Amino acid sequence: MLAAGGVILLMEGSGGELDPVGLLFALAAGACWGLYILVGAALGRHTTEGNGLALGMAVAALVAVPFGVAGSGTALIQPWVLIAGLGVALLSSVIPYSLDLEALRKIPPRVFGILMSLEPAMAALIGLIVLQESLRVSQWIAVLCVVAASAGAARGTRPDM
Repeated sequence: MLAAGGVILLMEGSGGELDPVGLLFALAAGACWGLYILVGAALGRHTTEGNGLALGMAVAALVAVPFGVAGSGTALIQPWVLIAGLGVALLSSVIPYSLDLEALRKIPPRVFGILMSLEPAMAALIGLIVLQESLRVSQWIAVLCVVAASAGAARGTRPDM
């Protein structure tokens, strides 16, 4: 209920109207996050070291590279682009996914999913500190509601789950 109240507070800034297409995208994103958590947990249980991550990155490359080549062609082969791409791959995929897989080996997927809900709060805090973006008081209260709901749900989880 606390998390739902936070979401309703966040909607307040948009006049309280829901865009049906936006709602469908939000539901699809939620389903994809759930799938990511369940597949990541299974991958963590069935692979060792970086084997699962290597497999995941290879599949992602097979899906993404054709779009990049179609959009940029030979510009992708320039050395500075390859170096920048390596940096982006490490910082946005390899390191975070490695940490995710390690966490999913040690904690239940349900707890991991709850903790992932804290990411928007961290994004808001980083936006405030790094970009000097600010939220309205009602938006900060909404973020705190979601964080409190996440903390309560994680705290209430039994160790055997």
